[in-house]
Amino acid sequence: MAGATSLERLIRRERAITIAGMLALCALAWAYIVAGAGLGMSAWEMTVLALSPQPHAASPAPAMVMAWEPGKWMLMVAMWWVMMIAMMTPGAAPTILLYARVRGHALAQGHDAHRHASTGMFAAGYFLMWLGFSIAAVLLQRVLEQAGILSAMTMGSQVPWISGTVLLAAGIYQLSPLKSSCLIHCRAPVAFLTHHWHPYALGALRMGAVHGAYCVGCCWMLMALLFVGGVMNLAWIAALTLLVLAEKVLVAGSWVGRAAGLLLIAWGLALLLVRTGV
Repeated sequence: MAGATSLERLIRRERAITIAGMLALCALAWAYIVAGAGLGMSAWEMTVLALSPQPHAASPAPAMVMAWEPGKWMLMVAMWWVMMIAMMTPGAAPTILLYARVRGHALAQGHDAHRHASTGMFAAGYFLMWLGFSIAAVLLQRVLEQAGILSAMTMGSQVPWISGTVLLAAGIYQLSPLKSSCLIHCRAPVAFLTHHWHPYALGALRMGAVHGAYCVGCCWMLMALLFVGGVMNLAWIAALTLLVLAEKVLVAGSWVGRAAGLLLIAWGLALLLVRTGV
């Protein structure tokens, strides 16, 4: 009985620390984004510009018009990475919490292989995958901006047929087998940990990275929609965050994703047809 009580205490403590850490991380990430991510203009202001662009009424923030030198590259990568942390932490929470619980059980039973592993290492592996995605997103942003497709002010598409194409592509991907396969792994924490379990700190990092890779595979096309509505458009960020969360945690999450895919296809086609005059 005493052993069971001690185990329960350990698991509760690990869970409380993990929840507090994720809440703090998510809150700080959202605060950084809302404040403008160092771009010289708050996300609220950029959202207003993205929803009702008035190029003549406001000047781009300094960080948006500065040359693509190392300082701007670092700022943009930080912006994207922190945004991904803010958007993905809620959906990743069930798997991270389950890992913490399993690790707590292993420690209580005296398995030394888990003594130096940590939930933080698992989370680090997960977010490192999103760092890789963020670097790729910034590279694409640079190319699109240089081509005149993205507005330097809103970081959103200013070419309607490009917007329609991205919406259509995102909708098709939502219905694809690859999306479904990745989503299955994201929606089943028990199965994921059972099939990918590795001991020690590097094992925790590796598991987090694998889970992050599945998550990137599941959500990368949805994140590309930020280029349609504006990368710092809070309305788009919030909507995509809720969609990703619903897909991963709701019982009918896979159907929510499919419904969103159909909506995106219809939206993209409508935009393309209107712009081509069909």
